[in-house]
Amino acid sequence: MAPVYRVDRFVVPADARDEFWKNVRRTHEVLRRQPGFVEDALLENRLDEDRYDIVTIARWASADDLANAKAAVERSHQEAQFSPPEFFRRAGIEADLGTYVRVDE
Repeated sequence: MAPVYRVDRFVVPADARDEFWKNVRRTHEVLRRQPGFVEDALLENRLDEDRYDIVTIARWASADDLANAKAAVERSHQEAQFSPPEFFRRAGIEADLGTYVRVDE
């Protein structure tokens, strides 16, 4: 099976940055414990005084591993009573989420 990459890009208002990172770190703690997790990177670039460009990347051994990890994250969010879409709406966060495969393999 070929590895897959989950690449998520967010534009986060400065006043929501701390809460955003708190939730991302909690999510990635769950991801790192899942079978098939290979590595991740949490990246940030300050766009201006009011916004940050944030990218999270997670590499998975297979698409099945990624699917199972998504289910584990959904359970974690439910237990924490956290809804990412509601948080993004409330905080004014723009999200572009995607799953990618390498083309040179």
